[in-house]
Amino acid sequence: MSIERRKILIVKLGYSETLLPIVGQTCSLGDVFRTTAILHLFKDDHVTWLTDHAAVPLLEGNPLIHRLLTFDLLSVLQLLSERFDKVINLEKVPGICSLVNRVSAWSKFGFRLDEESGDAQAFEMAHEAFTLATVESAKRLNDRPWVDVLYKLLGATWNGENYVLGYRPASPVQYDLGFNTHVGKLIPQKAWPMRRWQELERLVQGRFTYSYQQHLNDLKGYMDWIHSCRMLVTGDTLGLYLAVAMNKKVLALFGPTPTSEQSPCENLRLMISPAAPKTVSVMPAPAQDDTCMAALSSQSVFDQITQWMEP
Repeated sequence: MSIERRKILIVKLGYSETLLPIVGQTCSLGDVFRTTAILHLFKDDHVTWLTDHAAVPLLEGNPLIHRLLTFDLLSVLQLLSERFDKVINLEKVPGICSLVNRVSAWSKFGFRLDEESGDAQAFEMAHEAFTLATVESAKRLNDRPWVDVLYKLLGATWNGENYVLGYRPASPVQYDLGFNTHVGKLIPQKAWPMRRWQELERLVQGRFTYSYQQHLNDLKGYMDWIHSCRMLVTGDTLGLYLAVAMNKKVLALFGPTPTSEQSPCENLRLMISPAAPKTVSVMPAPAQDDTCMAALSSQSVFDQITQWMEP
């Protein structure tokens, strides 16, 4: 006798970083993709995921998502007419919280709208996880992987589960190295200065084939480009998580953001700037200052590449 699968609704559009106490107006693709790690908790269930249209290429084809809905009026009306066993809302945007308040479900986790204050509050959520998601000082002191905290937010135990990518890149492997130079606008200080990339380019010439980041405005093309590289050299950005999911070698360069949030895995190595602050940033800054990342020398990055590529 077969057991009927539960209906699960995950609401993650990327308008607010799940574990940052801020709300934005554009989709954080990295935050959406990192959230796919929770799908392992629902591998035997029927999962609906509501997201922003910009994040669709990151989620479509995912074997653990049975229905992918783009956030629009028709999707909202459809969800309001259904009943779910569990709803997980990882958005702190008041309007989305209001929608989730009205979706019919036996249980709800994550954020809801306090209809008196108009602020996002917690449904069923571990108090510690909610504090990390809403209080900057608590977030700054966190020393556990992001996915571990996310699992605790849902009342679950993380056992090393990683991201799930449904897209199957069509590109062949062509380059030894991919230079993933760009970072998001939220924390521009994460970027390694272009002059350092150019220095690294001179060091690798004649020894390794390489390619600079391509398809900045085409997510599928971008994933194809990552797949075309044996190793990705990158900052703390979406490409890091995609390359990990593709099982590429990933050399990640860090400075003003915490390395503690990264899930340990065999194909990821971290390099930290010698000028990294003792108290790392978790909030956006008003202007770019590359002093911290510039202290990470191109020679040290080249040495790490050589050690890993030519053991």
